[in-house]
Amino acid sequence: MRDTNEDSPKQLKLSRRRLGGITAAWCAGMLLPLSPQLQASVAKRPELSVSLHNLHTNEKLSTVFWAEGHYDPQSLREINWLLRDHRTGEVKFMDPRLLSILYLASQKIGNSNPIHVISGYRSPKTNQMLAKRSSGVAKNSYHMRGRAIDLRMPGVKSENIRDIGVHLGVGGVGYYPTSDFVHLDTGPKRQWQGR
Repeated sequence: MRDTNEDSPKQLKLSRRRLGGITAAWCAGMLLPLSPQLQASVAKRPELSVSLHNLHTNEKLSTVFWAEGHYDPQSLREINWLLRDHRTGEVKFMDPRLLSILYLASQKIGNSNPIHVISGYRSPKTNQMLAKRSSGVAKNSYHMRGRAIDLRMPGVKSENIRDIGVHLGVGGVGYYPTSDFVHLDTGPKRQWQGR
């Protein structure tokens, strides 16, 4: 079920062939940043879904992105659009493993509300601008690769989201208590605390 609060004027255009190739590649290692036990647990589920609310554009989306052993190309396009760089409008193919991590974190925490997205994809231009403003922005950020998200979950303490990320054994888990958000990515396993 998809629920969008406005039309996406310029959906990401990926050819079926290209998306099929990308999908097949990700299916082969769908949850590489997760432990083998969690990979097995997710692989048995008939569907994976995510509910997102982009705080900058106020767009919302609830969609099943994985069903019957395959990623849904239309759902991935809609997710990519919602997670675009809101400053430039640039869209990037987001790592589907990141979506699986969001699904698992929501399930583990018992969150049924939309995940509040602070930052998804960042263009190199946006990332450079943010890095000049703050030392907490990595110059080679996983956001620029479509492999990171900064988020909050309404009614859930950010430290609890951090703890779940660490427990799941995902890639990067950054905790920003002053700004009240958590960074999750599909890079190498590591954790840190920012401001």
